[in-house]
Amino acid sequence: MKDKIKNIFASLPEDFSLEVFETILTSGDVKLERIVSKGHSSPEGFWYDQDENEWVLLLQGRAELKYFDDDENKILKAGDYLNIPAHTKHRVEWTSPNEETIWLALFY
Repeated sequence: MKDKIKNIFASLPEDFSLEVFETILTSGDVKLERIVSKGHSSPEGFWYDQDENEWVLLLQGRAELKYFDDDENKILKAGDYLNIPAHTKHRVEWTSPNEETIWLALFY
């Protein structure tokens, strides 16, 4: 079956009370997600500690990530990407409140 063409910037949510996580594809141990944020951050005291590696690409907007063991936060803008090894504790400190922040997250 042929898949129809989709656009990563289309079908953005109208309600931004919650971040939106959309699985784009999965295959074996690989999952690709689109995440749409607007003024969101990780809950106070919460740290991601994932079993998978995560590669993230910021397509639009701005965000700030913090690693548990690093005093220097990572500021991401459109086009920036980084690889977060499995079990690297991290959190989202903030995303731009004035525009949608669109991420691609590849878990492997």
